[in-house]
Amino acid sequence: MPKAQKNPLPHRLLFSFLFLIFFLLSGQAQRELLAKSFDETLRVGVVGDTGIGERAFHQGFIAVAKALKDQHPDLLLHLGDFVYQPKTFPKVCPERYVQEIRETLADPFRFRLFVPGDNDLPPKAKKPKASGCWEKIDPLDNPFDPNPPSTPSPGLFEGTLTIGNTFFGILNTYPWQDPTPWLAPRIEQARQKGLWIILALHEPAITTAWYLEKRGTILKQINALEPDLALSGNQHSYERFHPTRTLEADGTLSVTHSETGVYPRGAGTMHIISGGGGATFKPFADQQGYGYEKWAAPKEVFDALAVRALMNHFLILEIGPNILKAVTYRVCPAEDAGNPSNPRWKPHKRMWNKITLECKGQEAGITSFDRFEIQRTPVDAEKPTQR
Repeated sequence: MPKAQKNPLPHRLLFSFLFLIFFLLSGQAQRELLAKSFDETLRVGVVGDTGIGERAFHQGFIAVAKALKDQHPDLLLHLGDFVYQPKTFPKVCPERYVQEIRETLADPFRFRLFVPGDNDLPPKAKKPKASGCWEKIDPLDNPFDPNPPSTPSPGLFEGTLTIGNTFFGILNTYPWQDPTPWLAPRIEQARQKGLWIILALHEPAITTAWYLEKRGTILKQINALEPDLALSGNQHSYERFHPTRTLEADGTLSVTHSETGVYPRGAGTMHIISGGGGATFKPFADQQGYGYEKWAAPKEVFDALAVRALMNHFLILEIGPNILKAVTYRVCPAEDAGNPSNPRWKPHKRMWNKITLECKGQEAGITSFDRFEIQRTPVDAEKPTQR
């Protein structure tokens, strides 16, 4: 007599019920974490262009990743370019890269927001060594807030997330599409709630590293949204610009200078490039000598520059209800005699004979390199001057 088969339906129902409970509890935990109060200080770690893969300065990345973890930020904001692999047109993303990202840039942090970099997306003619790992990296960060009904939708890999007193907007520069239609209404609502506004994108709208003219296009579009900070990577260096406003259609800038690094909120958008997470350093175009002059930034852009450096680094933002404070930490890794590596891009080039890296002659460790504050209310300190 054939053996009676068990009815699988009860087991399926039980599994579905348990999965639903897990999903609801996970969602509740996420909501509780995101419900950080407006009055609490939100700590954000910011890093870009990290050194996973054979084309990177892995020694620098390990030092940066450890230092970031030791800071215990509430959120890690990664500005793109996680992997620098050596092959042209790779067909797969090796799991070892993803595992290292998970162990160093995902699991140690409660919240993660990741920006897609061109080295993370599928390879193409202009970027043949792109890793194509983004489809495996993207699921490791937190989901965006839902898109409000009957409103324009964000572009691919774009969205927003509000945590406590801060509104974050993640933008994709490949290809760039003006985010104003979908992003401006969200920013306006966030501003009415008194939230700080931070935008993050991989390729910067303004830089002195490898200059592309964007003052009348991307820079103008971002400045018109009036975020407090616009954070970018891509250039393997550190740059901080004084707050800027775009005044004319041609991109003419108004700059709010401050020698103390203290700025009033509303003075303009501060653009910061943080690409020192472990990628090899590439000199600023004006340092590279003959033949690179056309890629050097014009004087007006240099006039807006507060500080720049070639170094491994990360930022810690401490965002309170009335003051946004930031420290940029220089990270000098210890030398590894058993596995020496060079942090310089094309180290054989003679231009490096005249370029000094920030960690040259410095002891291994973490040091405060740059500080700034944005304050909601006027202070008795030096009043910044409009130029």
